[in-house]
Amino acid sequence: MDHTYYFYGNSRTISWVIENNEIKAEQTRVHAQCYFDKVSVERSKYIALHVGIFWSIGKFMKKNGDKVRVMPDLKSMFYHLAENKKSEDPFIEPRTNFIRQLMSQRGLDIRYQLIEPQENYAKLLLST
Repeated sequence: MDHTYYFYGNSRTISWVIENNEIKAEQTRVHAQCYFDKVSVERSKYIALHVGIFWSIGKFMKKNGDKVRVMPDLKSMFYHLAENKKSEDPFIEPRTNFIRQLMSQRGLDIRYQLIEPQENYAKLLLST
């Protein structure tokens, strides 16, 4: 099955939207206390990516071998994920490794597509 995955985060909240031809799931979460008002927007987006992917697997929305279009709206995040560019941020590298490991274990066919911030449906969840 093909999925499209949007995600967003700020210093207090994360959100994600997962769409496929059968369902559209929208989720928001307040950051855990250890991150609340302590992380940058970029770090928060990595948290949202990680949590949302994990959530969708747990809800059986994504199954082994599914195709997933991941839609980052930050160039730095796109280049880091899509082109395996190293991040100088010590917070981001371990999360990226875990995200890649989770995707690999599930055999997910991942494609990254850079989008403009105004195209990010997950960001709209936090705007309302």
